[in-house]
Formats: sequence, C-alpha cells, structure tokens
Amino acid sequence: MKNFVNTYLFSAILSLLVFSLWACSSEKDTNDANPVGKTLSADINKIDFLSKSSEAIVKVTANVKTWTITSPSNTNWIQLSQSAGVTGTVIVKVTASENTTAEARTAILTLSSSEAPSVQITVSQAGGVAVVGLYPSYNTNPIAADNSGMSSTAVQLAAKIKIGWNIGNTMEATGGETAWGNPKVTKALIDAVKANGFNAVRIPCSWNQYLENSATAKIKADWLNRVKEVVQYCVDNDMYVLVNIHWDGGWLENNITEAKKVENNAKQKAFWEQIATQLRGFDEHLLFASANEPAVEDAAQMSVLTSYHQTFIDAVRSTGGKNAYRTLVVQGPSTDIEKTNKLMLTLPTDKVANRMMAEVHFYTPYNFCLMDTDQSWGKMFYYWGAAYHSTTDPDRNATYGEEADVDKLFKSMKTQFVDKGIPVLLGEFGAIRRTSLTGDALTQHLASRAYYLKYVVKQAKANGMLPFYWDAGGIGNNGSAIFDRSNNTVFDTQALKAMMEGLQ
Repeated sequence: MKNFVNTYLFSAILSLLVFSLWACSSEKDTNDANPVGKTLSADINKIDFLSKSSEAIVKVTANVKTWTITSPSNTNWIQLSQSAGVTGTVIVKVTASENTTAEARTAILTLSSSEAPSVQITVSQAGGVAVVGLYPSYNTNPIAADNSGMSSTAVQLAAKIKIGWNIGNTMEATGGETAWGNPKVTKALIDAVKANGFNAVRIPCSWNQYLENSATAKIKADWLNRVKEVVQYCVDNDMYVLVNIHWDGGWLENNITEAKKVENNAKQKAFWEQIATQLRGFDEHLLFASANEPAVEDAAQMSVLTSYHQTFIDAVRSTGGKNAYRTLVVQGPSTDIEKTNKLMLTLPTDKVANRMMAEVHFYTPYNFCLMDTDQSWGKMFYYWGAAYHSTTDPDRNATYGEEADVDKLFKSMKTQFVDKGIPVLLGEFGAIRRTSLTGDALTQHLASRAYYLKYVVKQAKANGMLPFYWDAGGIGNNGSAIFDRSNNTVFDTQALKAMMEGLQ
C-alpha cells in the first residue's frame, strides 16, 4: 500500500511539472508573437463607396517589422495600391470598381502582422440603382466636348487671375437676393469692381431654396437664368468668375457624414447637372466650385467630402461641351489651411488632366478679422502687425496669427498644392472695420487693418494663391464693404489701396 501511494505521488508530481513546463512554453510563444508595445492600426474602420468607381485612403500606422493588408480572395472589385508594409506610416489607396448591379456589396479588408493583433476594415458599395434613383437625371442633352476658348490649364488660368472680389451676402442670402440688406446685383456694380482693379468675381450661390420641386431636386428656371445673367456681367468685362454651391441652408456643408452620404451625393449630382448645363456655353472665364466651407474634422469625414467633390466633377464633365475642359475647384476641410494640410492628402480624380484647383479661406486671427464681442476665452483684437501694436491699449493687440503665421500657413499650401501644379484659391479673406472706435484708436486700427489686407494679398500672391476679398456689403460698424452698392462707388478707399499695393 505504501509503495502504491509513493508511486501515485511521484506520478502526480511529474504530471504537474510537465504541465508547468508546457504552460511556460505556451506563454513564451504567445509573448513572442505579440511583443509588448507592438501596434498596428488604421485611421478608419469603415469605407462606404458609391456605386461608381471610387477611391478612399487608409492611413496605416505600425511599429511592427512587417504587415500585410488583404481582401477576400473572391473579391475582385477592390484593388489596393499596396498589400504590405513595414514600420512607419503608409497611405494605402483602396479603389472600388463600378457596381453595375442593383445590389449593394460588402467585403472585409484584413490588416495583419505576426507581431500585433489584426485589424479589420469593412468596405461596402451601394448598388447602381440606389443612388441614381433618388432624383431623375438632369444630364438630358449632353453634347460633344468643345475645347474652343478652353485652352488654358488651371496653372495658366491662375496666372491670369490677379485679385478677386466676393459678391457676399447676396445671391446666397436665405429668403432671396436682397434679403440680407444688399440690392440686386447690377452690371453697373460689376463695372465698378472691374474699374477699380479686380479682374475676378466669386459669386456665392444658393440653390436649395430655389427648387421648383424638392422631391425631384429641380431648380427653378428663373433662378438659373438670373445666375447666368450675373455671370454674363462679369464675362462681358473680361473678368474671371467663380460659381459655387454656398452654405445653401447647410444641406451639404453641415452633413459631411456617412448617414447623409448617399442622399447628398444624389442632390449634388442633380444640382450640378442643372447648373453646368445652364452655364455650359461660357468659356474658360467661368470656373465652378463644388462647395463653400464643408465642415470636416477627421479623416472619415474627409472621405465623405471627397465623394461629394467626385460627384461634382463627374456631373460637370458628363454634360460635355466646354464643361468637358472647365477648371473645377474643390474645397479643403472647413476651408481651413491647417486642416487641409493635414487631411486633404489626395484630390478626387478627373479624367481631364491639369484642370483642378483647391480652395481655402483665411480669417486668421479670428479675434481681429471677425470677432465682434469679447468672449470668456479671448478678447477682440483691434491692432495687427508688429509695427501697429498699441502702447496705450495693449490688451487689444494681436497675440497670434501675425506675419510669421501667415507666412507659414501660406507656404504650406504652396508646398502641398501649388508646387505640384494645383493652384490654390484663397476664396475668402478679410477683416471687419471697427468704426465704433474713435480718435487715435480708430486711426491706428484702420491703418493696422489696411496693413493686414496688404500683407495677406502680398503673401498669397508670393505663394501662388489667388486672393478673393470677402465683401458682405455692410458699410457700418463691423462691416467689410469696399463698394457702396447703393450707388456703385468705392466706399473704403484705404482698404482698396492697400490690397492693390499688395499686388505690386
């Protein structure tokens, strides 16, 4: 009995020892496969494509030695720009071919490494009928491509645009052209703008409030004709003119989301087929812009915005005629220079080479340019520029966004786009006039504001950017008008002179 017990205890101890050795070996193997601190990640986990051929960007960040990204073996509608990588950050372009069926389709991309957990990215694509079916096609009479009067590339066109002016708070005004206090645009106004040194006009336009039928997204003919009339005023003056879809109630600008993506792309397509067809006869003096200030904060929203821009380009090109060659302008995220530098890593595709511009806006520092009431987080600035600071009112001196910041921000756009053959439209810039100030404070503020406008124009041109001043028409306190639209005369000679000096 004693021998049996001893034998039993020996066997149990031996089994326990073998199990412990196996567990340690297993733990070592697991640790070797997933070393502490090794990571592999993608900046998005979901991509939603429209039915047409589309592209998206995935930013892979890794500190593993090697990784791969693969799609299912039976998924031939997805192509990847690369299938493997090493330590660092890599941009992988995901391309989906057109979905010609009515059914949506889905696939899973797998990002994997032997050193870190795998990551999955869901890719879906709408069926061909799903998007188109929301509204009827308005490309009902496409015509053959016509290159007459359209010979300039975007770079060549940019060289012809000296300085531009915005007809602000007018044709985009909610409630009608005169609803925000400005009179209807006349040829006399455009003549005055041209006579005083501007050779380009940006027309912020609303469309959604001028629908004949919201269910079909059909724009009223009289509004299309009115926009065409104002464009003609500009072209008759040998001026370059930009037509966009402006804030327009925020249907696009405030809805750069996956939830609204299909609906908004359908409306974008319907609108631009109508706008482009109506204005198809103008030569290269006319440019189209996809949006105004689309609210984008991250890479996922940037992907949605790119789809809106792609729809815009495809819709305009599809109408043919001179639109087959027209220069088209796409907006950076929130038209903010820093966000654009960070998020707008690729542009939508265009079957016509060298006919695209990017657009950003500039109201930096906000406290000086637009802020009209002190806030808990900061005060209004009255004085901008190293040589224009006040010694008697130092709390109102700019503390950020001065010359060095302008230089840095504008240079980033030159590096990111201009140096690569993509001109950058500075679609809006300006600073309000604080005429509630009096005496020396007012004099110094106005001198400072003039210097700001001169400096922005000068640095924009030096970095290949095309400056368009924002004129909202107001001639009172906190106004920005260069022209008095009641009599089509120059109202702010100081600001006008400063900007023209910036061109020299």
